[in-house]
Amino acid sequence: MTDFLQLFLSGLSTGSIYALVALGFTLLWQASGTINFAQGEFVMLPAFMMVAMLHAGLSLYLAFAIAIVLSCLVLGWLFKRGLVDPLFKYGMMPIVVATIGLSIAMRNGVRAGYSAEPQPFPQVFPDVVFDVLGVTLSGSDIGTFVFAIALVLVTQAFLAKTVTGRAMQAVAQNTESAAVLGINVPRMIFYTFAINAVLAAAAALLVTPTYLAKFDMGEGLGNKAFFAAIIGGFNNSRGALLGGLIVGVCENLAAAYISPAYKDAVALVIFMVVILFKPQGLLGRKEERKV
Repeated sequence: MTDFLQLFLSGLSTGSIYALVALGFTLLWQASGTINFAQGEFVMLPAFMMVAMLHAGLSLYLAFAIAIVLSCLVLGWLFKRGLVDPLFKYGMMPIVVATIGLSIAMRNGVRAGYSAEPQPFPQVFPDVVFDVLGVTLSGSDIGTFVFAIALVLVTQAFLAKTVTGRAMQAVAQNTESAAVLGINVPRMIFYTFAINAVLAAAAALLVTPTYLAKFDMGEGLGNKAFFAAIIGGFNNSRGALLGGLIVGVCENLAAAYISPAYKDAVALVIFMVVILFKPQGLLGRKEERKV
C-alpha cells in the first residue's frame, strides 16, 4: 500500500504538468477553434530561453519573468498573427498541418541554432525529502504539484469570475453573438493565446529541472497533454486538469507494476478507451452537428 501511495503521489506531480499543457489545448480550441500541435514545442522554447538567460548571468526567477514576456510576444501574438489568422479562413486542416510543420521547424531550429545536447537546469524548489507515514515526498514533487494546480485553478477562476474572463468564454461559445454584444472578439482571442503562452512557460519552468532542456523534450509532452485534454473533455477546461492527473498517475503505476517500456503508451491506451465509450471526454459536453 505504501508503494502504491508513493507512485500515486509522484504521478500527481507529473500529471499536473500535463494538465497545464492540456489546458492550453482546450483554451485555444474553445476560443478560436485552433488545435496547436506545436504545443509541446511551446514548452520547449521557453525552457531554452531561460537556459540562455541563465548562461548570461541572470537569476532563475528574472529569467522566468522575461521568458513569460517573450513567450506572450512570440508564442502568443506572433503565432496568432503570423500563422493562425492568415489560415483561419481556410478551415481547420491547414492550421493543423501548419502547426505540425511549426513543431518540426522549432525542434530542428533549436537543435541547429543552440545545441543538440541536453542542457542542465537548476532546481526550482528546495531539494528536501519529507517522510509522511512511510511515504517519501520530495520538495520538488510537492512544489511542482502545488504550483501547477494553483496556476490551473487561478486560470479557471479568471475565466469564471472576471469580466474579461467571461467575455473570453462568450467568444468561445458564440463569436457572432459576442461581437453583437460589443465584445472585442480579436482582443479576447489574443488574450487566450497569451494565457496559453504563459502556461507553456510555467510548464517549462516545472518540467525542465527533471528532464533537462532538450530540443525534442516537447514531442512526448505535447502528445501526452493532447491525449489528456481529450480524455478529460476537449471543450471543458476542468477536463484538462482531470485528464492530466489521470495520465500522470496511470503512467507511474504502469511503469512500476507492468513494465517501464509501456509507460509512454499509457496515455494512448486511456485515450482509446475513453474515446470508444465516451467520445466527448469524461467531463466534456456533447456537441451536435447538422449534416
